[in-house]
This record gives sequence, structure tokens and C-alpha cells, in this order.
Amino acid sequence: MTMDEATAQREQDSPPSPWRSSRFRLFFTARSTSLLADGMLMVSLTTAMLGAGYGAAGVGYALAAWMAPIVLLVLFGGVLADRFTPQVMMVGADVVRMVAMLALAVLLIGSDVELWHIMALLALSGAATAMFQPGLASLVPQVAEDIQRANALLRISEAICTLLGPGVAGLLVAYWNVAGSFVVIAAAYAMSALGLAPLRRLSTAKDESDDPMWHRLATGWHEFRSRSWLWGVIAVWAVYGLFVFGPALPLGAALLTEQHGASGYGWIASADGAGTIVGGLLGMRVRPTRPLVAGACAMFFFTLNPLAPALGWSFTVTALTGVVAGCGFAFWGVMWATSVQSHIPLAVLSRVSAYDVAGSIMVIPLGRALAGPAADAYGADRVLLFSSVIGIALIGVMLSIPAIRALGRAPKESPAPVGGR
Repeated sequence: MTMDEATAQREQDSPPSPWRSSRFRLFFTARSTSLLADGMLMVSLTTAMLGAGYGAAGVGYALAAWMAPIVLLVLFGGVLADRFTPQVMMVGADVVRMVAMLALAVLLIGSDVELWHIMALLALSGAATAMFQPGLASLVPQVAEDIQRANALLRISEAICTLLGPGVAGLLVAYWNVAGSFVVIAAAYAMSALGLAPLRRLSTAKDESDDPMWHRLATGWHEFRSRSWLWGVIAVWAVYGLFVFGPALPLGAALLTEQHGASGYGWIASADGAGTIVGGLLGMRVRPTRPLVAGACAMFFFTLNPLAPALGWSFTVTALTGVVAGCGFAFWGVMWATSVQSHIPLAVLSRVSAYDVAGSIMVIPLGRALAGPAADAYGADRVLLFSSVIGIALIGVMLSIPAIRALGRAPKESPAPVGGR
């Protein structure tokens, strides 16, 4: 076989690019606008709470009001996504979030906004997010045959929107007003709903059984716990969230600001975002035979994230470690999402994804809450050094689980044919 013939054979065997699917383009656009809105929310909310006179404590209460419904309701979101299709639930969630943001903008136009008003609207938005999130995993295999490349593109979009969102919100607040920034957030959720609405024609098999809610939850739990590679990763990830993700953000931000100034910290955070984009690009090209092993090995680099401020490295070295850490985290994300979407039946994927989301995020707020007292008792640098060490140990534990090491690529990445090209 000649070189040209070998190349042609590889191209013929490879799934088509996700960009060739009009459905993926719609989904990608909708997801990107939704992520941009999420990225804008923190800056807009912080400005609104401080402007209303509620201070940093008010910001914390508002964020808790938004986060609590996500944790409490995400499992039910998975059940409802399998019952009514992810498309219906996600469009409905975007509409609810749009209304909540518009109502918040109207309240902020007035001069007398109550804290409980803001918390109630954010709780409504958080509940809608719990209905939105589980369906994401189910839609990817339906809109793209090359699941890994689709996940990599979505990871790159997430990184870019995370970088752009706070800046866009800051410009709107500075040159317009905080109420206007919430109007733009509402418009972004509306665009997401418009992009997802045409996907309702996807031939998704709904769970039309008459089983009660608790039985549907139990079915999802059975599918989750029956795969030791799946619950093994989430078990490790929960501990990782408590000891690594939890302390790394608040304590890392405080130390980096102290060491390099506010602008220096901003550049380091941007370097981390740039690394995430690089990791997404690698996820498009690198196709390991053992994706979870490759992704876990990449996560070893994430331990540099808490290590750099703990050891007080120079600005240049810290920025470089941010690039490497972001790259490792993004590559893991692509490998994990692709493995879940390739190996879980589509009929229960939303419910399984809900258990994934719940297990991954549930303990992070606790880790962040304990970070402050731990730093007061032992010093922020020591806490972050411990986070780095425990992070390495936990990834080692993950790699020691036989089911995780043995999981390969699915024989066929796309569990359902994708039309609409």
C-alpha cells in the first residue's frame, strides 16, 4: 500500500468532522452562548450585590442560593431529560434562566432591591441549570459522529467563553450599567434556546414508562454503580474536589494576588485559560487506546496549579505552570466526556450524567468553606502544598483501579446515526 493509499484509508475510517453536521453547529453555537452568559454572571452579580450595599457576604449568599438548587435537583434533571428528551428540558431551562435574568435586571433598575429578591431569582436560575446540565452529555452523541473531537471543540469553547465572559460583563458594567449586563446575559440564554429548539426533531427515544420518579432514579443509580470504572472515577473525584478543587481557587487566588499583584493574577488566570485551549486542541488530535489512563496521566500536571503559589514561584514560572495545568485538565475533560458518552446507553445517559455531575460538584463548596479555617490554622501555603500532594496520590489511586486502566475506546464512538448534514 502506498503512502497516499494509507492516508486515504485513514481518512475513510475516521468519522467525519463535527463541523459537517448542521446539528452540531447549532448545538455548538447554543452551548457557546450559554457558556458566555455563565462567564458573565459572576462579575455582574458581584457588582450588583456591592452596589446594592450587601457586601461580600451578600455575594456569598447569592452564590449559595444559585448553587444549592443545582446540587439538590440535578438528579431529577437527569430523570426528566430521559423522560421528556434533553432538548425539551434544555430549551425550557434556557427560557426560565432568561426570564430570571430579565427580572433581575428590572429589579436593579429600581433603587430598592431586597436581598431575598435576588436570592430567589438566582435560586430559580440554579434550578433551571439543574434541568439543563444532565442533557448535555446525551446530545453530543446525537449531533456528532466523532464524539471526541466534538467534546474537544466544546472544551475549547468553554475556555474561550470563560476568558471572555468576565471581560464582557466588566465592559458592560463600566460603560452601561449593571442592569444592562443582566439584559445581555438574558439575551445569551435566549440565543441558546433558539439554537437548541431545532434539535427537538432528533429521534430521541423517550422513557415513556409509567414508573414513579424514585424508580427512574433507581434505574439511573443501577446503571451508574454497575460500572466500576464510572463510580471509581467519581469516588476519587469527590475526594479530589474536597482537597484540591475546593482550596485551590480561593487560596490560590489570594496567594497569587499577594505575590504578583491583581494584574499578575489576572495574567496567570489567562495563562490557565490558554492552557485549556491547548488541551482541547490536543484532545482533537490525540486518540489514545486507553482514554481514561491518558487523561488521568494528564491530570498529574494539574497539581502544579496549587503548587506554584504554595512555593512562591516567579511570575514567569507560575504562568507557565498555569498553561500546563490548564492543558492537563482540559485533556482529561475530553477523555472523560468521550468515555462516558461512548460507553453508556443513550436511553439512560442523562440520568447517569446527572450522577456524574452531582458526585463531581457536591463536595467542592465544602472544600471551599473549609479552606479559610484551614489556612488560618496552618497557613495558606501549607494547605495548597497538601492539596498538591493529595492530588498526585488520588490520581495514583485512580490509575490503580483495574476497570479504569482497562477501559478502551468504544468499538463505535457514535451510538446513533447523525443526520442533518
